[in-house]
Amino acid sequence: MEVLGDRLIDPSEGPAFAIRRPGGASEVVLVCEHASKTMPKALGTLGLDPAALESHIAWDIGAMGVAERLSDLLDATLISQRFSRLVYDCNRPPESADAYPERSEVFDVPGNKGLDQAERSRRAAALYVPFHQAVDTIIDERLAEGRDVALVTVHSFTPVYFGRPRDGFLGILHDEDSLLADAMLDAAAAARMERVSRNYPYGPQDGVTHTLKRHGLTRQIANVMLEIRNDLISGEDGQIAWAGQIAGLLRVSLDRLNHEGGRRHA
Repeated sequence: MEVLGDRLIDPSEGPAFAIRRPGGASEVVLVCEHASKTMPKALGTLGLDPAALESHIAWDIGAMGVAERLSDLLDATLISQRFSRLVYDCNRPPESADAYPERSEVFDVPGNKGLDQAERSRRAAALYVPFHQAVDTIIDERLAEGRDVALVTVHSFTPVYFGRPRDGFLGILHDEDSLLADAMLDAAAAARMERVSRNYPYGPQDGVTHTLKRHGLTRQIANVMLEIRNDLISGEDGQIAWAGQIAGLLRVSLDRLNHEGGRRHA
């Protein structure tokens, strides 16, 4: 493994995260932890072939396209990760083995085998820490201004997992606080959207709600995680269509919560 000093990310590769519409007027703050398939130069390919690095194990296919369009439709700030989740999965805490996956679905990840604590710490310092500090800063600045904040994370899932088909279209996920998820599920039912399910295809028991817990539950702000089947959003037309539908659900749901006085934050 080539190492550029103690740095994982060379300055020429840019920052660990990107921010779109930093001054967005919407109460929604969008997060896309698995936006990119880019590998740091220092780590090469982690021993994977090109097909694996293009597949869903390296990134959430289509999620960034949907998130960018949601950002523009809502005038919402979007924080996205600029490097592959195979290097560090920013929806996992540093103490989780899944933050540095040695195996992802049917793929072994040779470059993640047997990482020592020093390498884990290096990756967390380069990717996890700055990414989540950026989310912290944006949310806390808005709360300090007296603004409502709704945290919305955007993901996609593969239609076939370990050989088993998944026929759902949209998962609306939550941890202990289901306020926004409940409102969105009600709005989806009212709009007669098909194949929309709660905590699908994963749930909090699978360890997928770290970002919601770190930024949403701790501050008692509205929060939800979205999972869209990736074959529906692999192209621009699908991304535009699903961003439009989700923007509509969010507008209806947040209007309802604001009207009912159900919003709360620390």
